[in-house]
Amino acid sequence: MTKILIVTGGSGGHVIPALTIFDHLKNNFDVRIATDERGTKFINKQDYEYNLIKVPNLFSNIWSLPLKLFKFIYVIFESYNYLKKNNISKIISTGGYMSFPFCFASLFLNCEIVLFEPNSVIGRSNKYMIKIAKKILCYDKNLKLFPKKYVGKIALIAPILRKEIYEVEKNPQHLQKKVIKILIVGGSQGSIFFDKQITKYILELSKELNIAVKQQVLNINERKRINDYYQKSNFKYELFDFDENLHTKINDIDIAITRSGASAISELAHLNIPFLAIPFPFAKDNHQFYNAKLYEENNCCWLIKQKDLNSINFINLFKDKKDHEEKKNNLSKITNQNSWNNVNKKLIDLINEN
Repeated sequence: MTKILIVTGGSGGHVIPALTIFDHLKNNFDVRIATDERGTKFINKQDYEYNLIKVPNLFSNIWSLPLKLFKFIYVIFESYNYLKKNNISKIISTGGYMSFPFCFASLFLNCEIVLFEPNSVIGRSNKYMIKIAKKILCYDKNLKLFPKKYVGKIALIAPILRKEIYEVEKNPQHLQKKVIKILIVGGSQGSIFFDKQITKYILELSKELNIAVKQQVLNINERKRINDYYQKSNFKYELFDFDENLHTKINDIDIAITRSGASAISELAHLNIPFLAIPFPFAKDNHQFYNAKLYEENNCCWLIKQKDLNSINFINLFKDKKDHEEKKNNLSKITNQNSWNNVNKKLIDLINEN
């Protein structure tokens, strides 16, 4: 049986797709996972076994670069020994600098490298590794900053979603009911803007329309402040921090307000929830903007840069029922072929491809 190692680390945007790819492949291949310390917080230890690899970030502190470089070379040897000892023949990297040692070590063992890129701008590590990789799995055929000479390595695939997402009924609602239900998920990057500005706009919106709000607020002090504001207003609301089962509670949402991480907007799209994308303006290579741009070009979402958002354009998008209907219908069209079985077959075919 083909032995595959999935290497991942850093953010949930790296780790969650890695775990989902593992679930897709585990019945057909001998699959293992390797991650770093940062990645472990996104892994349920009861459901997944993993190998912990300590990879130094070479560029976090320039003064300690010589020591980190020595440690990095040592980790390459560790990776080489692991790959050889376990007879790994394929590596799947979901990005991040944690993948470098395994990819470098694979050169000496003739391991096949498959990269995964969910964003519409190729990540830095994937851009470095594309030279030695066999293929790169991605959602956008027009990856920004992608070296043209390697375009033949691109393999398109539908968004890789957690299995439980497919088990949730898609949102059947339309913006005709008396109360508009709104989901706000700011995530960890740039959440201060969501806590302050979006909260302010929601309060203004509540004076014009009947709304109900579910809002993610990670900072406990901000949660108390927002709760105090909302208590004085006449609308239903729920504040939460992190909820791994959120997908089971939002299929009646009319409109979501979100950053533009690839996983977050792919899940909203699959659940048929039109969303206002406000990309984190300091994301590397502006990749969040281009993630959302792909959906905007198909008239599936509203895309407004953080600096351009104001109470007028915010409130107006909730009033246009026809526009909401069009976006909802378009979401249904572009996601109707994305099923667990279809993605599973595609992934297995791509991995088996010579």
